[in-house]
Amino acid sequence: MATSLKIDDTLKGRVQHLASQRRRSPHWIMLEAIQQYVEREEARESFKQEALASWAAYQETGRHLTGQEVRIWLNTWGTEDERAAPECRK
Repeated sequence: MATSLKIDDTLKGRVQHLASQRRRSPHWIMLEAIQQYVEREEARESFKQEALASWAAYQETGRHLTGQEVRIWLNTWGTEDERAAPECRK
């Protein structure tokens, strides 16, 4: 799929300068930037969907942990006293 991208002269100059510094082509710099943006936005959307699903599950069941319970549990990770995940409750 061929796609053209129009950018202003200032941004074009910045891309060319960065490409020169990195010993890459301007095309490579733009592809890398687009790829990183898409990956970041996909991860953000995935996080949002997971949060919405968690909220729906909480509304349906009422099962939860408090923030303090989670922090106490996480603070044991990697220690000799590492604990199992606490049980959710209503």
